[in-house]
Amino acid sequence: MTIKTFQELNIEPAIKEALDKAGYVTPTPIQMEAIPVLLEGKDLLGCAQTGTGKTAAFAIPILHRLVQFKKKCVPKQTRVLVLTPTRELAIQVHESFRTYGKKLNIYYALMFGGVGQSPQVKAMSRGVDVLVATPGRLIDLIEQGHVKLSDLEVFVLDEADRMLDMGFIHDLKKIIKMLPSKRHNLFFSATMPPDIEKLAHSILVNPVKVEVTPVSSTAEKISQTVMFVDRENKRPLLKEILSNKDFSKVIVFSRTKHGANKIVEYLGKGGIIGEAIHGNKSQTARQNALNNFKAGKIRVLVATDIAARGIDIDEVTHVINFDLPNEPESYVHRIGRTARAGSEGIAISFCDAEEKAFLRDIEKLIGKKIEVDSTQKFHSEKVVESKTLSSGKAKALIDGQNKRAPFNRRRRPSKNPKKS
Repeated sequence: MTIKTFQELNIEPAIKEALDKAGYVTPTPIQMEAIPVLLEGKDLLGCAQTGTGKTAAFAIPILHRLVQFKKKCVPKQTRVLVLTPTRELAIQVHESFRTYGKKLNIYYALMFGGVGQSPQVKAMSRGVDVLVATPGRLIDLIEQGHVKLSDLEVFVLDEADRMLDMGFIHDLKKIIKMLPSKRHNLFFSATMPPDIEKLAHSILVNPVKVEVTPVSSTAEKISQTVMFVDRENKRPLLKEILSNKDFSKVIVFSRTKHGANKIVEYLGKGGIIGEAIHGNKSQTARQNALNNFKAGKIRVLVATDIAARGIDIDEVTHVINFDLPNEPESYVHRIGRTARAGSEGIAISFCDAEEKAFLRDIEKLIGKKIEVDSTQKFHSEKVVESKTLSSGKAKALIDGQNKRAPFNRRRRPSKNPKKS
């Protein structure tokens, strides 16, 4: 069955009404393929990156199931568990469920670390229909006896590849062992390396595979350019670019948390207000930064890869890779923050001499050369002509620089000689 509009779906009228009010008319490719499969109760292996509409692809059929087979909530139990790698993604998935299930009598809970656990414990005390959680906090509350999974009906593992990148594999295996053997399984990942395929096979039973927008193909509507620049000129180049008011909603990617902070500080001195999101920021600070960016109170959001994973913000005009990622797949994820929901977008990457290996790997993955902008003020022929290192040597060199002192960071003498 191929669906062309949400209204064609044989689902609860209240869900259709909520989708209509939210402006959802035509399903995305993954929604067209996944929703009918999930409505039939089959396990699903979805290969799709963020921005493809995968949250709605699983949330809509799950909500329909919950209404069709209504049950009274049991204290500490949940009927549906959605595991996500980051707090931001958990918040967005939770919001999506609430949007699509606005007219339904469904109970939800949201669970992640970095905040007090009392409201989360209280929500679970009466039991819920849908629990959206990150692995660490979920295990904490299970071990404290506040959450039980014996009544679980549906298990969703979202962004499995990022889970592994972030070191959650042992937590995942621990949680999976607690799940009842009879359950409906949904597994989503942007990439399918061997470790992910092995994990998928351990969870899924005769799954239907749905694959859209392979990671090697970047969005067609994204204009991509690279700017060769000496490392010390990256921040002046960024400031120069952002002086153009057409850059109205920009996400800048930094390789490190310290680097993200220094970028925000540097831009602020030049009168360009931005905020950083990364793992050292509190959840409240990260959410405030996201809200300010969404609302247009700031036009620059500086992020690290992990903090930015799952950011789903429409109308991002530009993505700037201040540092090129050492994993080419991350480049695709990054630039996918723009050109969402059918709009166009622009991706600009800065490349210094040590990053040329990463550029080569990215171009190999996406299957094309990225156009070079040699007209920019800080263009460096020295970088163009420099020898391209191997990826491993480049990564080791950059890691060493980051550990020493990124950019012009100066170490202040200790006021206490004994601690020097």
